[in-house]
Amino acid sequence: MFQEIAAQIAISPSLPYLATALGITSIAGLLGWRWWQRKNTYKSLELLPCPPKHWLLGNIPQVLAAVKQKKFFQLLFDWSKQLGPIYVLWIDPPILVLSQPKVIENTIVNGIKDGSLVRSKQSRQVLNDLGGAPVMIGENGSEWQWRRQTWNREFNSSGLSKYFEIINQACEQVIAKLHQDAPQTEVKVDFLFVELTMRVIFCLVLGIPVDGKSSSSEGPPLDILKAYEAMSIFGYRVLRLFSGEKIWMKYLPTKASRDYWRAMAYLEGVIGPRVDLALKMRAQNPTNWGQVSPMFQESMLVKIAAKEQKYTRKTLIAEAIELLAAGTDTTAHTLSFAVGELALNPRVFQKAQAVVDQSWQSNGGINTESLKKLNYISGIIKETLRLYSVASGSTSLEAERDTVIEGNLIPRGTIISWSILGAGRDPEVYSNPKEFWPERWLDQGKGSSPLPMITFGSGSHRCLGEHMAMVEATVMLGMLLRYFDWELVNGRSSVEELQQNLLIYPSDGMPVRFQARPTC
Repeated sequence: MFQEIAAQIAISPSLPYLATALGITSIAGLLGWRWWQRKNTYKSLELLPCPPKHWLLGNIPQVLAAVKQKKFFQLLFDWSKQLGPIYVLWIDPPILVLSQPKVIENTIVNGIKDGSLVRSKQSRQVLNDLGGAPVMIGENGSEWQWRRQTWNREFNSSGLSKYFEIINQACEQVIAKLHQDAPQTEVKVDFLFVELTMRVIFCLVLGIPVDGKSSSSEGPPLDILKAYEAMSIFGYRVLRLFSGEKIWMKYLPTKASRDYWRAMAYLEGVIGPRVDLALKMRAQNPTNWGQVSPMFQESMLVKIAAKEQKYTRKTLIAEAIELLAAGTDTTAHTLSFAVGELALNPRVFQKAQAVVDQSWQSNGGINTESLKKLNYISGIIKETLRLYSVASGSTSLEAERDTVIEGNLIPRGTIISWSILGAGRDPEVYSNPKEFWPERWLDQGKGSSPLPMITFGSGSHRCLGEHMAMVEATVMLGMLLRYFDWELVNGRSSVEELQQNLLIYPSDGMPVRFQARPTC
């Protein structure tokens, strides 16, 4: 009898339709169960404000559209103004967005300290894919700790004093280039500063001569245009991955994939030979490497390879790519916005020039000692970072367990992120937030809490290159103020029309007309 029934089923013409119906029902049931589970898990977040969302896709369409238009950070800022300092984006998993500086700082510091917040699995995967191997900012726990400890000494304030001459030399090259240009020539300073910061970071990390002319036997020379193109491709890829693109899509035959592999090949071609040499030096522990330049022997790469045996060829290349990317655009774009704001604020410009001139007369230029007297220039950099938070300073975090933020129950699995543009314009923390007022960083009364500077992040994960960025920006801006006056070609639109890839930058490249000061 069972054979007869089986035969009837096998030849039944309705069987395909029955299978399709069962399949659809199963998929619908699975999706419905997942929807119910997700709704139940994140129920407490429904009490918080959120932007208007699609009934099925949540806020994914708005986020993807903003990324494509390079306006993602502006979107978060606009939502912060509309919805308040804490709101939810309904993505999978949902994202809690904060926009008050003290709340952001306390959340990062306390969350990492008590273990309730960790770097999210997604962000770790994305960042570790940057160079094809694990990197510092893509790790948690002990794996992060040994990497951080290894690099700390190279980037702390005392360690950077020995690198001052490299920074100073690179800045002097920019001044010489501007002097060579005809008066009133339009200069897009954003790329000028990209070239500066790229030469500095490639020299410090890889030992490539900062002047771009001296030969180097350790590997190929630095091609600024190719290197910058590679960094830009990596930055846009990271943002796409954070927005939902899958890592495996880099293996598809698309233009984006071809661009990625071309960028990776270029960077590996520059970094790889130098990593090989550094590892060879580590293995042989030589007393004399006469054929290797002193600059390479003093590079961070050689020191780190010798200091930490856990680093392999693959992880050193990946770590170098991370540091080179982090140390280029961030400082360059900040300098561009500082130059723009000075042109728009004559009072600040004149005061800054007077401070630099006085320091110059006392010290004969900018050196490690005179840097301590250029607090007003440092205030200009901090004020620029407040208004134009080029980078967020810290990657997003994930709730490792249920936690409470500002009295709100935040379920495990929620992503915690922030609008740094919104935080920098918080009127409760920064009086007259739209005004460019560097004095706010200097005129804080005794006993008062210092203003939060969260662009570099907070707590143990604070930006490794903070000191280097401040020194580089202060020296370059100080030299410009000493030798030139300038004006913006496009006026205020240069600081208002922003592009936002992984970072925030002036869409027009910040064109400036420089005029040499007659007394300098």
